[in-house]
Amino acid sequence: MPEGFFIGEFEVRYYGIILMLGAVAGAFLATREARRRGHPSEIVWDLMIYLLVGGIIGARLWHILTPPPSSGITAEWYFTHPLDALNIRKGGLGIPGAVIAGVIVLFFYARRHKLNFAEWTDIAAPGLALGQAIGRWGNFVNQELYGAPTELPWRIFIDPEHRLANYLDVEYYHPLFLYESIWNLGNMFLMLWISHRYADRLKNGDIFLVYLIVYPVGRFLLDFLRLDASMVGGLNINQTIMAVVAVCASLAFFLRHRPSSNVV
Repeated sequence: MPEGFFIGEFEVRYYGIILMLGAVAGAFLATREARRRGHPSEIVWDLMIYLLVGGIIGARLWHILTPPPSSGITAEWYFTHPLDALNIRKGGLGIPGAVIAGVIVLFFYARRHKLNFAEWTDIAAPGLALGQAIGRWGNFVNQELYGAPTELPWRIFIDPEHRLANYLDVEYYHPLFLYESIWNLGNMFLMLWISHRYADRLKNGDIFLVYLIVYPVGRFLLDFLRLDASMVGGLNINQTIMAVVAVCASLAFFLRHRPSSNVV
């Protein structure tokens, strides 16, 4: 399967196109949410530029700090080879880093433009989940983010050059990218439903907390199928952080909805 096409000598990767489609789709959904809450949609498109830049930087930093074993590259190696650290085509991107960086960018943008930060995390959350759902199909094009071997009817074939060293003779695997795409799509619909169904009971930031509960739970469970998990100190670092985030977000949601809570 081709991973891109050439315009002259410049290669255009399908992965990048799919990521951009996801970002634009997510932004369109965010404009709808912004208008529903009485905000001009132009804010979303202005903010999107900063979020894209910050998200890419954060995603790359996350990959550099937690590279998968199959890459044969360690975080220490990246620190001594800065040009490779900057080369997004050599290595990859990590979604947790993109989310963290995006939240930081949004915080400073909201502060500068006198916006309610918590409310804008709610506006952005469904679009973020939609962007992830679409973006995961870039992993399909690159034949990456597949899970353990399987013979289930929906298994996917992985070309030998994309197989892990210990699985060169195995042809079919779980489509982990598809599982996560479906999970993110479900998360998007759940957040939109909650934001409409319980609009009179929600507090600013609640929808983003739902995102921080549902996405990490799905990622935590799916990582049990992952063959190439990033390990730090003997722990699956992504799975561990997802568990911590889900628990903390659940606790925050519970505490702010206690009868005695005054959080707005």
